[in-house]
Amino acid sequence: MGVCLRYARSRDEAIEIVNDGFYKIMTNLDKYSPGLSFKGWVRRIMINCAIDHFRRNEKHYDNVDISFVRDENLRPDVLDHLSTEVIMQAVQNLPPSYRMVFNLYCIEGFQHAEIAQKLNISEGTSKSNLNIARTKLKKALGMEFDLNAEQNG
Repeated sequence: MGVCLRYARSRDEAIEIVNDGFYKIMTNLDKYSPGLSFKGWVRRIMINCAIDHFRRNEKHYDNVDISFVRDENLRPDVLDHLSTEVIMQAVQNLPPSYRMVFNLYCIEGFQHAEIAQKLNISEGTSKSNLNIARTKLKKALGMEFDLNAEQNG
């Protein structure tokens, strides 16, 4: 569920991805190699289900012209004061195409060429989506930090 929550917009959507994943696990159990990590095999299936869900439902949504985007600096101490839940919520609030690339690149460790192939986009689009995701996260987390500072100080 934790893997799917990173890719989904909501808990209900994550549950749908988990259900698809468990269906694939049960129907392909004979393909599991006992010498390998079962947890790793399940994780890979869940990631692939999240990618499939994205391709089916949201690939072309929320495309934005990036010519106006500029990098805003985030104070280095901001992340020290934010909870995991706030950071996860900020990632989940990203538009689907940016969230997908951010998760695959930053969390799962895929390269842009692999992401481009999996999502049927260009490497340039993958790089652009990652840059925009980072910019949006910096802005969202910076605003969250400012709100928390006002409430506490």
